[in-house]
Amino acid sequence: MGKILMKGNEAIGEAGIRAGCLNYFAYPITPQSEVAEYLSHRMPEAGGLFLQGESEVAVGYMIFGASACGERVFTTSSSPGISLMSEAISYIAGAQCPAVFVNIMRGGPGLGGILPSQADYFQATKGGGHGDYRLLVMAPASVQEAVEMVMMAFPLAEKYRNPVMILGDGLIGQMMEPVEFPENLKSEPSNKDDWATNGMDTRKSEKRNLVKSLFLDPVKLNENNLILKEKYERMKREEIRFEPYNTDSDYKILIVSYGTMSRVCKTAIDNLKAEGIDVGMIRPQTLFPFPEDAVFQAASKKSCRMALSVEMSMGQMVEDVERCVHGKCPVKWYGKCGGEVPTPEEIMDVVKSCLS
Repeated sequence: MGKILMKGNEAIGEAGIRAGCLNYFAYPITPQSEVAEYLSHRMPEAGGLFLQGESEVAVGYMIFGASACGERVFTTSSSPGISLMSEAISYIAGAQCPAVFVNIMRGGPGLGGILPSQADYFQATKGGGHGDYRLLVMAPASVQEAVEMVMMAFPLAEKYRNPVMILGDGLIGQMMEPVEFPENLKSEPSNKDDWATNGMDTRKSEKRNLVKSLFLDPVKLNENNLILKEKYERMKREEIRFEPYNTDSDYKILIVSYGTMSRVCKTAIDNLKAEGIDVGMIRPQTLFPFPEDAVFQAASKKSCRMALSVEMSMGQMVEDVERCVHGKCPVKWYGKCGGEVPTPEEIMDVVKSCLS
């Protein structure tokens, strides 16, 4: 099958179906409402279930219920909607259930605006809800990569029995690009009989499977958290993804940027290179686990004078960059947050000011 020109939101919805997920529950919110619009007719065509909840709170617990039964299930939302789902996400993580959440970020805080943002970095990578839990977070930089990450997310959620979040922004959702749906990313659901509440008769078992996140015994709760912690450590060992760009040069500035913002940075890097100024970049494709060693090694290069975190936020990822650089060089932040996207020319000016 060749490439198809699709809007990002619609491609994300189709990717869920192509990944073998036939359960989609959601509530509309700009700038991702086209996912639900698309799946409202496409999901029934595929033999699946589309359900619009009465609120994002309700949707979060619908996801929990389907996930606890061992069904592949996903939702899409945007910033405030994810906030309303955060309690349920914590329950899902605590009960060790697989589910996929897609956040097409908009500006904030509060109602903010409907234009693109990356200001949900803290929410996605540091938990968002209550308790000691983490999400496996992937950040696409194109519609094609969003398709691939959505298709990868379901087997990853099942591998770790943990929520996976695709963290995009309004540009990813609203732009149109040619996409294809890789056959090699289709996957069959993993075995769920040893944990899901899918019925003793169904699995020919006399053992009840109890899915819960309530542990009133502090020793048992601590044990559960240690199990979760080991799972997150395993993610750090096995799931880190990143893209280096122009890092084989003798760059004086290292940019760290993700998502569509990194595409703007690539243009700036190419333009600077034409002027005789080398700049390298590490683009995290997973925000948790974060590519700590890659950033450290890139910042440790002898020619590197400074690391620059470029984001559509007021400086959230910069904290992780500072943590990973370990003082090897100074770290600065540049960004905007309100719907404006920094231009290549602006980034070039920042780089030049850092070198002056």
